[in-house]
Amino acid sequence: MGEKAGRRRPGPLAGLLVAVVVAAGCMGGGLDQGDPEQPGPRQNGPAASPGAGSTRADGTTSVAEFKQDFSDAVGIAERYWTDRFRASGKQFQPIRRVVPYTRSGEVSCGGEGLPRNNAVYCSAGDFIAYDVNWSVGAFRQVGDAFLFYLLGHEYAHGVQVRLGIRYNFTIQQELQADCMAGAYIGDNVRSGTLTLAEGDLDEFREGLLAVGDDPNQPWFAEGSHGTAEQRTDSFFRGYKNSLDACGLG
Repeated sequence: MGEKAGRRRPGPLAGLLVAVVVAAGCMGGGLDQGDPEQPGPRQNGPAASPGAGSTRADGTTSVAEFKQDFSDAVGIAERYWTDRFRASGKQFQPIRRVVPYTRSGEVSCGGEGLPRNNAVYCSAGDFIAYDVNWSVGAFRQVGDAFLFYLLGHEYAHGVQVRLGIRYNFTIQQELQADCMAGAYIGDNVRSGTLTLAEGDLDEFREGLLAVGDDPNQPWFAEGSHGTAEQRTDSFFRGYKNSLDACGLG
């Protein structure tokens, strides 16, 4: 998946690294307002990333490719939501920062350090933070298409804040963000901004199956994101029918 060009050929899904993505990471973050809190210099050491044996067969292995795809995903999201807000007579303010980190607690949201193996939108400071080593590993194992979903979902939380959307239950926020991520990707595919490579829809589908809540988790529990079926349904409803399917009105 890429801007104006599909770049991957499909491959079998290796052990899915992202089983906790979004399900653990979409914390609303914060009652406190402020910038991300950055501690002192990082410790030197080798990056923790999967070896070649755990990469997908589609050749998605380069850190440079990851950086380019992540940058594309952010830029496309900013343009997409700017256009949607303008069409409704509003001005959109892009999310302030996208912050990579490598150690648990290196970045804080509302006074709480973020754990490793995570990606999150933090309303305290209005930023997206992600564990870069873990994200590169997910990119290698799952593929670039799911990276666009991940960024789209977290960006959707920032849009919810801008629209003043606040539900009583976490699951409502999360399923709506899945739908909005689907709309962001689907609308950009239909406009020709993004082109899906063969196998990209399978990456979305298989990735979403991996991030669903345990079937025994109560839907009303704090932190619930929805079952695999609910999340897949929400994403593809937005993908096929755009934002009208996401209950933003």
